[in-house]
Amino acid sequence: MRSILPVGDITECIPDEMADIAVLEEPEHLNWYHHGRRWKNKFRQVIGVIHTNYLAYVRREKNGQVIACCLRYANTWVTRIYCHKIIRLSGATQDLPKSVVCNVHGVNPKFLEVGRLKLKQLQNGEAAFTKGAYYIGKMVWSKGYRELLDLLSKYQSRLSDLEVDLYGSGEDSDEIRESAERLSLAVNVHPGRDHADPLFHDYKVFINPSTTDVVCTTSAEALAMGKIVICANHPSNEFFKQFPNCRIYNNDEEFVQVTLNALAEQPTPLTDMQMYDLSWEAATDRFMEAAEINLPTAEPRIQQASKTYFPTFLRTRKLKQSLEDASVYLHQALSGLEVTRCAFGAVPKTLQPDEQLRKDLGLASPPKRKKQKQKLMT
Repeated sequence: MRSILPVGDITECIPDEMADIAVLEEPEHLNWYHHGRRWKNKFRQVIGVIHTNYLAYVRREKNGQVIACCLRYANTWVTRIYCHKIIRLSGATQDLPKSVVCNVHGVNPKFLEVGRLKLKQLQNGEAAFTKGAYYIGKMVWSKGYRELLDLLSKYQSRLSDLEVDLYGSGEDSDEIRESAERLSLAVNVHPGRDHADPLFHDYKVFINPSTTDVVCTTSAEALAMGKIVICANHPSNEFFKQFPNCRIYNNDEEFVQVTLNALAEQPTPLTDMQMYDLSWEAATDRFMEAAEINLPTAEPRIQQASKTYFPTFLRTRKLKQSLEDASVYLHQALSGLEVTRCAFGAVPKTLQPDEQLRKDLGLASPPKRKKQKQKLMT
């Protein structure tokens, strides 16, 4: 699954007296196999943040459409019963109950510092960007490499002066390198490096045709460094459209024109407000507003409810709670059986952490059950 999956009940790691608000990053796969205390019972408020478009990845696998259909229902199920509120980083994620779309991610301050340095160089009349175009990302086909190489192959004659450097490491590195070598264009494939490496500071254009990301971190980092970012018109890039250096294309022809224009132009200097919008400070403000952290938990206003409405409201609320409790019971029953866990893809023997993992995490050993003697009847 290429995902980080929990072992045992991770709610045990937080003492009850410290449990107030829980933010579950990736609440879908954190809860696919969750067996233990119910998050909503331990924490006053549980907020899930959706980072990944799992359905898009699954559809690329064998029998992808069938698996994606099942996964859609599984994600809806576990997020509904374990979270009070869901924040989706972009519209590229699955629509889930009680969810809002808000990019609550920011960039590391060091990328903004590079952007300020480049701004000073431009203001002083210096050459701030001396390199052409590049792309950085995990070197797997699903991360936009297939789309990029297809576009470059299709328009080799019109993009003959383009030189692109690709940086990344991954299981598809050899295939991507071979595909790049077959092009007549200068496409250079390099091992992966940290995007903050000074090597990237002088590039002017960042090309990212990926449509499997939710909000591409490297695109945000490139914008923060003052570069021109070329990306597809896709929900994952909606947040970036507000920045003048983000160049959106709707089709292959527009990609060619946007790329040629970007190579011929200079990036527009970012304003202080635009830099702030890319920062973690702004992202935190957006998170607080979207999660409604500072708002009191809504309770029914009994004194204002009519005699006719209030009993009906209570019955409806009680019915919904009973249905949710039953749904939680069913999930706990299925996730508590080794055979069903493995049938749905869980790693064997991950229902409970072993002694070494408990020791590493400082968790108490589970109480040992006394063996009951069986009486044989003759």
